[in-house]
Amino acid sequence: MGQATGQERSEQLRSEIEDLREDVGDTAAALAAKTDVKARARERADELKLRAKQNPAPIAAGAGALVLTLLVSRALSNRRNR
Repeated sequence: MGQATGQERSEQLRSEIEDLREDVGDTAAALAAKTDVKARARERADELKLRAKQNPAPIAAGAGALVLTLLVSRALSNRRNR
């Protein structure tokens, strides 16, 4: 009976070790993904492109605000030069 308990414990330890190896592998993969700056930037750009296609109004408003700012800046600059 002591022998069966020892074998069961050995199998349990092997199972725990395998689970730990899996966890460490997953953690290493997650850390590697976080350090891949190019891939993360590409994913973010793709996400923003998709969001812009789904709702272009905020981008149009931002572009309009930029154009308005440039026009006002130019008008003020021309006024100062006179």
